[in-house]
Amino acid sequence: MEQKTLEHFKEELLKQKQEILSDTTKTMNENLVVAGEELPDTVDRSSVETDRNFTLKLRDRDRKLLKKIDDALSRIDNKTFGVCEECGEEIGVNRLKVRPVATLCIACKEEQEKKEKMMS
Repeated sequence: MEQKTLEHFKEELLKQKQEILSDTTKTMNENLVVAGEELPDTVDRSSVETDRNFTLKLRDRDRKLLKKIDDALSRIDNKTFGVCEECGEEIGVNRLKVRPVATLCIACKEEQEKKEKMMS
């Protein structure tokens, strides 16, 4: 893959990482803080707790994505970014534009999904 293309993906991944970190900080500072006296009603408390649980699930999803972003950045640094971990073929640029953390080409990903479907 050309250096210019790698730099583009690196910038995109770093931008995405910064957005996730910013959202996480905002969540920790604002969305999870609720004073008990603000919730006089059981239904209100239940609603806030449901919202809080949903927000925490989103942050957990982001945490997992951060790991994938860091792994992708490492692959850029060691020149293995864009190479399928299964077959060793190049992952298409269009796939990487949609999912820059992808580690499998489309054919290998489809095969993996077939196997998962058969197992369940």
